[in-house]
Amino acid sequence: MIFAMAQYLVTIQVVVMGFIQEESALQGPSQGHIEGDDVGELEEPGLAQHVPNSYQNVLAFLFAIEQINKNPHLLPNISLGYEFHNFPYSHWRMLETSLILLTGQNDIPNYSCRRKSKSVAVLTGTSWAASAQVGTLLELYKFPQVSFGSFDPVLRDNGQFPSIYQAAPKDTSLALAMVSLLLHFRWTWVGLVIMEGQKGFQFLSDVRVEMDRNKICVAFVKMVSTHLVSYMASAKEYIILTKETSQVNVVIIYYDTDFLNDVNHNIEQNLLTGKVWVTNSQWHADMTGKNFILNSFHGTLIFSNHHEEISDFKTFVQEANPSKYPEDFYLTRFWFSNFHCSFSDADCSLKDCTPNASLVHLPANHFDPTMTDWSHNVHNAVYAVAHALHEMLLQQAQMSLMGNKKVTIFSPWQLNPILKNIQFNNPAGDQVNLNDRSKVDVQYDILNFWNFPEGLRLKVKLGAFNPHVPHDQQLSLSDMIEWATGITEMPYSVCSESCHHGFRKTSQEGKPACCFDCTPCPENEITNDTDMEQCVKCSDDHYATIQQDLCLQKSVTFLAHEDLMGKMLAGTALSLTVLTAAVLGLFVKHQDTPIVKANNRALSYTLLISLIFCFLCPLLFIGQPNTATCILQQTTFAVVFTVAVSTVLAKTITVVLAFKVTAPGRRMRQLLVSGAPNYIIPICTMIQLTLCGVWMGTNPPYIDTDAHSEHGHIVIMCNKGSLAAFYCVLGYLGSLAMLSFTVAFLVRNLPDSFNEAKFLTFSMLVFCSVWVTFLPMYHSSKGKVIVAMEVFSILVSGAGLLGCIFAPKCYIILLRPERNSLHGFRDKRKNRCKNLLVIKFLMWQASVAPRSAAQRQQQQLVNNLKRSPLGSSPALQSSFAEEACYSTSH
Repeated sequence: MIFAMAQYLVTIQVVVMGFIQEESALQGPSQGHIEGDDVGELEEPGLAQHVPNSYQNVLAFLFAIEQINKNPHLLPNISLGYEFHNFPYSHWRMLETSLILLTGQNDIPNYSCRRKSKSVAVLTGTSWAASAQVGTLLELYKFPQVSFGSFDPVLRDNGQFPSIYQAAPKDTSLALAMVSLLLHFRWTWVGLVIMEGQKGFQFLSDVRVEMDRNKICVAFVKMVSTHLVSYMASAKEYIILTKETSQVNVVIIYYDTDFLNDVNHNIEQNLLTGKVWVTNSQWHADMTGKNFILNSFHGTLIFSNHHEEISDFKTFVQEANPSKYPEDFYLTRFWFSNFHCSFSDADCSLKDCTPNASLVHLPANHFDPTMTDWSHNVHNAVYAVAHALHEMLLQQAQMSLMGNKKVTIFSPWQLNPILKNIQFNNPAGDQVNLNDRSKVDVQYDILNFWNFPEGLRLKVKLGAFNPHVPHDQQLSLSDMIEWATGITEMPYSVCSESCHHGFRKTSQEGKPACCFDCTPCPENEITNDTDMEQCVKCSDDHYATIQQDLCLQKSVTFLAHEDLMGKMLAGTALSLTVLTAAVLGLFVKHQDTPIVKANNRALSYTLLISLIFCFLCPLLFIGQPNTATCILQQTTFAVVFTVAVSTVLAKTITVVLAFKVTAPGRRMRQLLVSGAPNYIIPICTMIQLTLCGVWMGTNPPYIDTDAHSEHGHIVIMCNKGSLAAFYCVLGYLGSLAMLSFTVAFLVRNLPDSFNEAKFLTFSMLVFCSVWVTFLPMYHSSKGKVIVAMEVFSILVSGAGLLGCIFAPKCYIILLRPERNSLHGFRDKRKNRCKNLLVIKFLMWQASVAPRSAAQRQQQQLVNNLKRSPLGSSPALQSSFAEEACYSTSH
């Protein structure tokens, strides 16, 4: 035990006088006494004025002795006596006191001077070192030893001390309880201050395991060495927490023995304010308060073993005084200092003290009458020895005849088997068990230390921790928490701020896991909780919200008629279809006019009809796709545009043949006369149909979905199937267009009466430009835009053909009808050949005058063309006139 800043060895002495006779021998505390020659150390200034918490253990011991001696059902007719052996924290003094306990003297080992009474058990104090030091000697005699300090797993697991028993309940769940509290308040950046020693290192190991398992980081670890633990005032000069640890708002302090309460003095005063201290029940506030700033430990959270309240203890403390315990020198000194007493000159007894003086009337910073964990352990240890002694005496009574009132003699080692298996309920109803292996983890009360104003020193219960219930129900807390001075709301203790939804944690190199950066989740990935390490990717049919905290179901979409883009494209396609049909109707109405008959009227009709189908083709691309439309889209587009482009090619070749035929007997003339250019259209179309057939037979287009191109949508579209076949069809169409463009470009400067070579050239230029531009845009677009780009290219290329070829003709037909005749053409060409009379004169002269070979050849050409199907073409007639004009003039 700790008494006046020094350690006591407590023994229980039992004197057996007989089972039947009346109670006699030592009568309770009146026969107890204190031994030791170091009482003078209590004269240390300030020590007598403030009672250390450990003195409450002495009172708890005396209280238990008196209660047992008054109990008629426990050790009837037998009284318990006791001895207090006082020694400082010194290995030699411990050994010396142990010898005095065993032999009554310390000079001759193994020789006992005790005759009247012998101790049967010993209670040792809070220090593991004390228990082990005393136990080394007592174990030689198998002397029962009961420790009332906090539970020590080393004593349990070490077979070196089989005769040492622990009265304290098992508190191996302390680390789990503290970590549960940290998790409750989301404190992940915590400092540790732990005393060096067996239990300190064990707690450090346990708490590190729990913190690592729950992703709580240790900001620092300060191990307090034993040379700092001293009851000398100079120990207070050491600094435990320094400025380098000042950024941590929550610190766990683990106390092993009562000495470590003086570590409170070692904490820098400027670091105390605003800190949350989490500690175990061995902590207590400084009793003087003079070395701390105001309310420095206000708001401390304490884990205390759960105990039922022991009735009558406060009454016992209230009645304790020096006259009741005259041999308690410390109590006498304390009474003298606190109740204004004086010493009598005759017998040094106290006199003139404060009337009705009592320990319970003192301020809390002088004495706390509430039982601590150690006081409960002392109380339970005394009862454990009493129950074991009672059981042993009952066993001996069954084997002995007590008729002659003979006192039964027994040795202390005989108590060991009984102490090892003893189980009972103390007067408060708590179960007491000295068998370490069958003990269960204790429940904890969570206390909040209130010390505002200074001196209040209340410990208010906030909640509890029960390790025997499901994990999510173990910790229970109320909201009546008083935080440290300067803190108005729940404090935070984190190395890095939490990563919110949509962000993930990225560790910082060289720093603990609690120090991290918050990185936004990649596209279509979410985090729906704080401090997530990995983002979760949404499935293909879901998409992430803008905040990236939730995956939503994607809606199905396609290029529909209801969409603005679909309406515009469909409207444009229908408008161009109607416009093309109107142009066709206009040409049919004016089919006999020179401008319609020019360049083969049948080819113009064919081109206009194919353009109508070209403009209707985009309607297959708009609307929800199905297998039929996917196939028709590509085949219809390929065929109708092949017909249109091949028609332009046929028209271009017709113009070339018409202006380049000069020799009547040559094969080119036969081609022109027979209408061979018209066969270009079916031949080119059959080749394209063959390519489409191969495409459809190998890998045709099919319905496909695109879940990635448009945010929040699944686009239903037609997959081309074989891209190679698609590019072959498109390449073949492009080669026809390039051929038409090349031929038209070569004949662009021929006489332009009704010659449309320039218009054909420009139309093919527009057509090729559109589809060359389409390719890169097609590859860079996604979703519905791909379909819209293809439709747009079809409409623009078709409109280019319609506008470039037929717009000038419609202009002449509708707005300049005077030019739609041979007379208009001849008036226009008056400046080139003077006038029509000159042309007729030259033609007459050529018919009657001697003609040269060139003239005869020209005349033959004119006659042949007039007999050909193209002879009635105004363009050819005008060309004949110009050629004749030029030939004659030259």
